[in-house]
Amino acid sequence: MFRGTLSQTSVYPREVVKAALKHNAAAVCFAHNHPSGVAEPSQADELLTQALKQALALVDVRTLDHFVVGTGNTISFAERGLI
Repeated sequence: MFRGTLSQTSVYPREVVKAALKHNAAAVCFAHNHPSGVAEPSQADELLTQALKQALALVDVRTLDHFVVGTGNTISFAERGLI
């Protein structure tokens, strides 16, 4: 849904909620890559995930997981108890 630069991107919770409602979603999963190749989630990733989860909860859409993709490795927020 969003494109960024090598070091950052802007994600708008309003646009994520609009897309979920457009598709009549009951739940969502998020995914993004880290161009550095390191899949470890940043604090910004964790804060954004919580903000998106809260915004979606207002319209009864569950957040199931957020995947961070690196070189040869993928991290699941759900597996780490971050969702």
